[in-house]
Order: sequence, then structure tokens, then C-alpha cells
Amino acid sequence: QVELVDAGGGLVQPGGSLRLSCKASARTFSTGTVAWFRQAPDKEREFVAARRYSGHTYYEDSVKGRFSISRDRDNSALNLQMNNLKPEDAAVYYCAAGSPILSATRTVGGYRHWSQGTQVTVSS
Repeated sequence: QVELVDAGGGLVQPGGSLRLSCKASARTFSTGTVAWFRQAPDKEREFVAARRYSGHTYYEDSVKGRFSISRDRDNSALNLQMNNLKPEDAAVYYCAAGSPILSATRTVGGYRHWSQGTQVTVSS
């Protein structure tokens, strides 16, 4: 069983930054595909960013250039650096891990393991 524990959410003003982290076993982050999703109230969970085991990264169009997904050097944590946050970025953010085929990298169904979620609020 893979346990993902995320942290780092909070309240930030528009234009501000937050760094989310997700901890699990080193093997989880070194051998599988890991990703961040988010879900706003009354909306479906949506893809934010992913890092496949190959090292390739993928981003949802609205966060490109503002968000960055990375792993700690020892593979103990997956991070999401979020800069220039906008009100529309507000949501509960989830860390996910799995082995999706390439075409499923951006889909909820491609991931088997999920964190409990951390709230990100962007408001002045």
C-alpha cells in the first residue's frame, strides 16, 4: 500500500507563491509516475502537472510557466512550486501516484494512489 501525505497549502494573495510537498516512499517517486491534480468546489478533479518515471514533465496549459513539479534529490518528496497564483488556482490539491500509460498521464483514472488533499486559497 502506498501512502501519500501532502502539505503546504494555505492562504495567499493573488500574485503570491506557495510550495506544496507530498511525501511517500522513495520508490514511489523514483519508479512511478507522480502528479498533482486539483478540485475546486462543484468542479471535477483536474490535472495540474505530472512527472513520469522517464523524467518528462507535463503541465496543464493554464499553469505553464507558473508552476513547476519536481522531486527532492533523495526522492523522498514530490513538490509543486506555484508562482504568480491567481484566484482561479484556488482548489484542493491532491498528489497522485501510479503507472499510467502515456496517453493517460493527465487523467484521474491513470492513478491508483492519492493523498488526502491540501487546500489552496488565493484571495486578497
